[in-house]
Amino acid sequence: MAISAGDKLPEATLLRMGEKDPERVSLGDLTKNRKVAIFAVPGAYTPTCHSTHVPGFIRVIEGLKAKGVDNVICISVNDPFVMESWGKATGADAAGISMLADADSSFTKAIGMEFDAPPKGLLARSKRYSMIVEDGIVSILHAEESPGTCEISSGEMLLEEVN
Repeated sequence: MAISAGDKLPEATLLRMGEKDPERVSLGDLTKNRKVAIFAVPGAYTPTCHSTHVPGFIRVIEGLKAKGVDNVICISVNDPFVMESWGKATGADAAGISMLADADSSFTKAIGMEFDAPPKGLLARSKRYSMIVEDGIVSILHAEESPGTCEISSGEMLLEEVN
């Protein structure tokens, strides 16, 4: 069953690149006593993710911060090396978006957001969504019906709704 607004995020350990090697990061630590925007994509460098979803959050990050969002996090079922490279390639890194890898898709599965699209080579991937998490509790959740669209999960849509 998929996570919903009002639910507490499960504890999860994700990966990001440190100075030389991948490092583990607790999602609970990143959301404790904070207001955080999280968005997930089916895959780094995939068309909609690369040309629409990430650029939208780059455009609205300052507006989200002005509304009290402490951090913006992008999660994908990729390895941390790919996420680091993709963050640099899109400008997400420079904009201040934390690019986190759910390498084994354990977090994605725990919140019920996994999907497979074998014809496109996508297995155990994340559905496209965005959420606001306040002290570990999901207050806003926008999940797309199709992973190829980025409408209700866009940065602009989240910015409109966040208080």
